[in-house]
Amino acid sequence: MSEIEIGRNKRGRRGYSLDDVAVVPSRRTRDPEDVSTAWQVDAYHFDIPIFAAPMDSLMSPETAIALGRHGGLGVLDLEGVWTRYEDPEPQLARITDASEADVVDVLRDVYSAPIQPELITARIRQLREAGVTAAASLSPQRTQEFWKTVVDAGVDLFFIRGTTVSAEHVSGNREPLNLKRFIYELDVPVIVGGCATYTAALHLMRTGAAGVLVGFGGGASYTTRETLGISVPLATSIADVAAARRDYMDESGGRYVHVIADGGLGRSGDLVKAIACGADGLMVGAALARATDAPGRGYHWGSEAHHPTLPRGHRVEVGAVAPLEQILFGPGISADGTTNLIGALRHAMATTGYTELKEFQRVEVVSTF
Repeated sequence: MSEIEIGRNKRGRRGYSLDDVAVVPSRRTRDPEDVSTAWQVDAYHFDIPIFAAPMDSLMSPETAIALGRHGGLGVLDLEGVWTRYEDPEPQLARITDASEADVVDVLRDVYSAPIQPELITARIRQLREAGVTAAASLSPQRTQEFWKTVVDAGVDLFFIRGTTVSAEHVSGNREPLNLKRFIYELDVPVIVGGCATYTAALHLMRTGAAGVLVGFGGGASYTTRETLGISVPLATSIADVAAARRDYMDESGGRYVHVIADGGLGRSGDLVKAIACGADGLMVGAALARATDAPGRGYHWGSEAHHPTLPRGHRVEVGAVAPLEQILFGPGISADGTTNLIGALRHAMATTGYTELKEFQRVEVVSTF
């Protein structure tokens, strides 16, 4: 990719967000009923490529179970209210009822309660007993403290998710998590991220991860660009990480690492374009937080919003649009891409002549920038 001049002393690559690209129709079309949205991670099969982001505003054990029964994957935040409180409903009400002036203080107070290992065990077992794939997430900072509890509870897929996760973290005051050694010694598939570049993704793939998360997560509720000056042009990042996936397959003799777009996927068109750019799966936040049965009651927030010293997110009102099933499978209630996400994906694939997600990654895209 050619560089552009930022100024006389700085040059940079031009990056493209999902808003800057569009999918091109092809000469052949298909019937949407012939389209398959199924895919598989390790031994786990999913009917739809939707992972729910580990955020308290959209994922409770009950909504994770519901999404699992609809063919997707709900990822539970093991640092959220469900592992800090036996009954988190009063705390969720405090967050959703708080005024804009008070919400940061309320969030910090709610999340200052300690994480209880016995609740980690109870929540994961609740998912397993419901017969769905049990997936849960910890930040890199908490992984060393709680990973054994998570694995002993029977987690199926383990996510290590942060704003930026690297395979080589250097610290002068504490022993960092050695991802390669940790993943090698673990008995469950690990999906790790976020990352945004070819090189960072390639290093994460070499740790043995089953998948990598592309992006910083929480597009609608995060303010990382405003607070840290860091942002991800997601279309470019997905394409770069997909290239790392291809090169790592050659390097490793055929090992395939899944690329999962994470954050900024608020509407059905975003899901379509993320897969077109090379994503295998989609970690969705705000789009599912709009469900009337989501814990956030029409509000959405992530873990960065309650950081004790440098909040990099906020509570946003996304509205309660429709039940989870209708958001996923329709019927759509408006033309704004907030309902019937899977129906829209099927129609986009059919319109461009593809019947499998992996094939759809080859679709032509153009820049609208």
